[in-house]
Amino acid sequence: MSSPLTKNYGLLSLPVIVGALGFFVDIYDLLLFNIVRVSSFKSLGVADESMKIYGESIISWQMVGLTIGGIVWGILGDKRGRKSVLFGSILLYSIATIANGFVTSVEQYTALRFIAGLGLAGELGASITLVNEMLSKEKRGIASAIIATSGVAGTIAAYFVHYWSDENWRLCYFIGGAMGVTLLFLRVSVLESGIYSTAKKAHISMGNFWLLLNNRARFFRYLKIISIGLPVWYVIGLLISFSDEFAVHFGIKNFSQPKALMLQYVALAFGDVFAGLFSNFIKSRKKTLLIFYVILAFFFALFFLLKGGGSANNLYLICLGLGFGSGISVLYITMSAEEFGTNLRATVAISVPNLVRGFLPVILILFKLLRSEYVFNSYVTAAWVTGLVIIVIGFISALYTNETFGKDLDFIEE
Repeated sequence: MSSPLTKNYGLLSLPVIVGALGFFVDIYDLLLFNIVRVSSFKSLGVADESMKIYGESIISWQMVGLTIGGIVWGILGDKRGRKSVLFGSILLYSIATIANGFVTSVEQYTALRFIAGLGLAGELGASITLVNEMLSKEKRGIASAIIATSGVAGTIAAYFVHYWSDENWRLCYFIGGAMGVTLLFLRVSVLESGIYSTAKKAHISMGNFWLLLNNRARFFRYLKIISIGLPVWYVIGLLISFSDEFAVHFGIKNFSQPKALMLQYVALAFGDVFAGLFSNFIKSRKKTLLIFYVILAFFFALFFLLKGGGSANNLYLICLGLGFGSGISVLYITMSAEEFGTNLRATVAISVPNLVRGFLPVILILFKLLRSEYVFNSYVTAAWVTGLVIIVIGFISALYTNETFGKDLDFIEE
């Protein structure tokens, strides 16, 4: 049954299609740096021994941009509307991405990835919020999976654009920015959700971030949702993004990090779809989360115990498994939109995935600390200890989070 404020939009309606295309461009731009990192650094004259340091630094600054942008766009999403955030965020990251194609130094590269991060922060959460409020409770989980899967296709596109352009990384950035600008024309046709419009007319306090902090139960609800997503970005931001480094430590030759990233996201697409459909089938987001954590933990163990499987092909297969296990990405964002009332829904749904991404620099700092000569003095040991901590935190958070399947979204936080 649909809420009186929820129109009977189908799974292939304009809000879902526009959200899917938007997230396609979003993920293309978000992960393009991981794909072109080596080729762009070589072009800019970065020494081989400095690539790891600069790579971690630029990713960290991009994630800082995502963190700040997630909070700002989230608040604006409740104060000004979900549609306005979609328009503003895509405009900012499109301009920054085009500008990335003109950089001539690492300093410029870092600054523009930070700005791109600010823009990229608004896309997914706003799309999920809008779709969840416009579709019936029976359809919203599947619609979110469609959006997330299209986003994953953006990574695959980025890989093949990089490959077919003969590693012309500047062209890759130009194409990403151009796709974003094109999407702006589609955004004009998207309507605002009825649930949000009704709450706005009632003069309810919207987008008050302090409400997330001034109530103990609500704060821990927010913290648990953020913690649930951390293992996803541990896998993407550390294991996969630096899989070429792990291949060296495992003694594996002829390994391609861009290919590993692309394969991981192909598997993540299947994971997102399966998680969305399965949670609808068993009518439980929470149980689905826990099942996927077991899958993720299994391939995490294989990654380190088998030392990547001893060959490039085996390591690619393990990356596929890690990608499928990371299929909770759409689930925890959907749950974040379902957990909170209309006056905080965009604030939460937009900020949560970006705070998860924003924790990546913290994860990398922990990783650097553990691999130092004062602790383990081992790249591999530090990585699996870091991962174990993150996965345990995520699992416990999922275990104690609320079930949100089928929840009526027409309510507010007081």
